[in-house]
Amino acid sequence: MILDDFLTYQAKTTPHPLGLHIHRAKGSYLYDAKGKKYLDFVAGVSACSLGHRHPAVVRAMKKQLDRYMHVMVYGEYAQTPAVELCKTLAQQLPPQLSVTYLTNSGTEAIEGAMKLAKRVTERQEIIAAKNAYHGSTQGALSLLGVPAQTQAYQPLLPQVEFITFNAISDLERITTKTAAVVLETIQGGAGFILPQEGYLAAVKKRCEETGALLILDEIQPGIGRTGRLFAYEHENIVPDILVIGKGLGGGMPIGAFCSSPAFMETLTHNPALGHITTFGGNPVIAAAAKATLHTLIDQQIMRSIDEKEMLFRSLLQHPKIEKINGRGLMLAPLLQSPEMAQKLVMKCEEKGLILFFLLWEKRAVRISPPLTISTKEIEKGCAIIREVLDSF
Repeated sequence: MILDDFLTYQAKTTPHPLGLHIHRAKGSYLYDAKGKKYLDFVAGVSACSLGHRHPAVVRAMKKQLDRYMHVMVYGEYAQTPAVELCKTLAQQLPPQLSVTYLTNSGTEAIEGAMKLAKRVTERQEIIAAKNAYHGSTQGALSLLGVPAQTQAYQPLLPQVEFITFNAISDLERITTKTAAVVLETIQGGAGFILPQEGYLAAVKKRCEETGALLILDEIQPGIGRTGRLFAYEHENIVPDILVIGKGLGGGMPIGAFCSSPAFMETLTHNPALGHITTFGGNPVIAAAAKATLHTLIDQQIMRSIDEKEMLFRSLLQHPKIEKINGRGLMLAPLLQSPEMAQKLVMKCEEKGLILFFLLWEKRAVRISPPLTISTKEIEKGCAIIREVLDSF
């Protein structure tokens, strides 16, 4: 009945959604309406950093629910959960990223970051990477770099130019006309593509030479997924604007962009209300995010990520897997064909393992489990993957 109503009344994003009827979730597992148990190697597409219904996150939300929920639009009242979340982020970030604007999603944070860059530089041109993904609102969609995905929604933002990720020769296209360069620290939809050694540092240097700002999209790689709180830390650089989302909320919807006090102050005047949101910084969600961050840091969960990555890589050696892209617990086995990737996802679901797809690289399969996943759970899931691949 629910599945029929889902197909009838709820808008969908593809002609053939997976349609799994979820009844409950806990830890690294999902349970469907028939009681079947699924090991979750996707974590809500990297959103459930601590797994499903982590006790610390649930406690924080319940405690806040007993006090107040939404009381005022963002930025007018001092609401303890939001203030403490921003302070916690500042304590983990360098001074030039010490002020945070909380939003409802990663794509909204990208919108705010683009506006901030234009306001600070008084320039209009934005440069993004081909095969990027930064969200699906009109502004974020303008940065997509996949014409087949954007052509139905033209016209999008003007003065957006595209470079090839990891191509040093393209950096000369960053000029004194450029307001900002927007890049993912790991290209997600393109296949979990890592920046080559020195690439992001070269982009940062070129931005400094031309007065452009560097916006790094950490919506997916951030919040511990690569073994550091933010993936840019692997590159020994600091962006001018940092964009966060997904994993920050511990399963709740949130986004944020961080920058310097001087840059952020420009959103307050000429005009005032330079970026506004009703529900950004919602106290219940901010409480969940603060609990997520503190749990991640205080329990030193990131220390185990490298070891877990190595375990995945050792257990997923298979003739049908050509290579494994990504870093930490943001991994993408690349199979021999899109059809094989599709079949693997579907067959694994039948056997109680949740995998998923990537946007543009159709041969890839997403592995982005909770950061709290255990060694035994990794071994169990990888055994299912190997078993399915052996059956092809």
